[in-house]
Amino acid sequence: MADEEYGKKYDEESFWEKATKYAKNMGREIAQKAVAMYYALQDPDTPTWAKTVIIASLGYFIFPAYAIPDLIPGAGFSDDAGAIAAAFATVLIYIKPAHKEKFAYGIGL
Repeated sequence: MADEEYGKKYDEESFWEKATKYAKNMGREIAQKAVAMYYALQDPDTPTWAKTVIIASLGYFIFPAYAIPDLIPGAGFSDDAGAIAAAFATVLIYIKPAHKEKFAYGIGL
């Protein structure tokens, strides 16, 4: 499935639903990166290409039917973690400290 197809699966409600439900399972670091990217997506200073990367990775994160189901203990979030980490590294220059600080108010592990 191409990145643009995952982007079509993204919506805010689904993101927050999955992020809050599985935050402890996926680990604090990945949850923080996902939430920081969510807030960078909302930021008008974030360029369109970076928003496209963010939407594709968050769309993959919430897409229910992909390679490794999240219900598999120990492996279910490894693909999510990889997608989130790769996207985060790609758009890192546009992740502001304020985006990272909002994590406590978003999921707040």
